[in-house]
Amino acid sequence: MTPKERVIAALELRQPDDIVPTFELEFQLTQEFFGKSFKDTRNVTGKELDENLGYNVDLHLQIAEELDYSIIRTGDTRILRKLVERGADKKYLLCGEADGTMGIPNGENMVQMSVRLFEEADEVKRGLKASVENGIKSGKAQLEAGAECLTMCADYCFNDGPFLSPNMFAEFVTPYLHRLIESHRENGAYVIKHTDGDIMPILDQLVSCKPHALHSIDPQAKVDLAEVKKLVGDKVCLAGNVNCGLMQTGTDEEVREDILRSLRDGMPGGGYIFCTSNVAFKGMPPERYKLMMELREKYGRYDVE
Repeated sequence: MTPKERVIAALELRQPDDIVPTFELEFQLTQEFFGKSFKDTRNVTGKELDENLGYNVDLHLQIAEELDYSIIRTGDTRILRKLVERGADKKYLLCGEADGTMGIPNGENMVQMSVRLFEEADEVKRGLKASVENGIKSGKAQLEAGAECLTMCADYCFNDGPFLSPNMFAEFVTPYLHRLIESHRENGAYVIKHTDGDIMPILDQLVSCKPHALHSIDPQAKVDLAEVKKLVGDKVCLAGNVNCGLMQTGTDEEVREDILRSLRDGMPGGGYIFCTSNVAFKGMPPERYKLMMELREKYGRYDVE
């Protein structure tokens, strides 16, 4: 199988050949690994813009090739088109980003938003409906540019549970999440729904919306990959669970055991994408991420008959 075929197998709840697929929502350690960073494409024009886009395409491909990623993720339609021109869609699953559901409000508007949910519920719902329609439109544009997968990265949960109670989640998130995922799927996309935190009180609602995969199965919120796989592993692919915090602050032995635990709990039967519980963030010791990839190479293999 190609890396793309392996991750599609996982997304379709099949067991890939040979090795468990991997990727990251973001790989922020480009300077540490490759001595270079992505270039600005927002504040430049003309020849410089075209050169920077090409440079970024090259870096996306270098990351995927050297780390054996199955997915290249970017929400930039210009990058997606150039990746297709380079034939990257034959080897990798090209992925965009198109959410529109209500995540946790930021600290500046959390109180105001909480009040509006009770005092202006109908107006909030009108806004959510419009946001979802924008998400559908954005996702469709990325699919037309070459993406075959879409991530959805609105966060719903803290480490001690969701921002909204399950009943309120059922009113203000689930119908809109269902509409968005259904539309993405109808438009031909594989859908990976990301949320950090303790998803257990709303796990059934997330799965009912039928994403192909759930990311990040957050161990820092004490979400147990083995338990989630037992509960819903026959309905949805699981992605993540290597503890990001531990990768930064734990001992070498703690990190090693956590990585092996994720492989051990996630891999059986397929339907698992091996990755961190958030992103490979700036500040994570590169040696730890290299260890993660080395252990995948050695222990992340399915029996091949």
